[in-house]
Amino acid sequence: MIVDQELIDLRRQAAEGSQDAVDQLVELAGERGDFDELRRLAADGSQDAVDQLVELAEERGDVAELQRLADAGSQDAADILGEL
Repeated sequence: MIVDQELIDLRRQAAEGSQDAVDQLVELAGERGDFDELRRLAADGSQDAVDQLVELAEERGDVAELQRLADAGSQDAADILGEL
């Protein structure tokens, strides 16, 4: 289990440009279903975070989140919406 200080350290490292830290944050946020963390990482340019958001939104049937992602340019989210 990761503790708050470890998350703080990973976020700091990610802000300093560490791709490894970003990757770890995306993985952890995906495991926790932490949409806020994933949105923040996506806003900072992480395509992996966008992909994880799309996957979680699809699993949860969260049409509003899929629409938000599609509106922001995610073709995967738009494709899923087209299938619904």
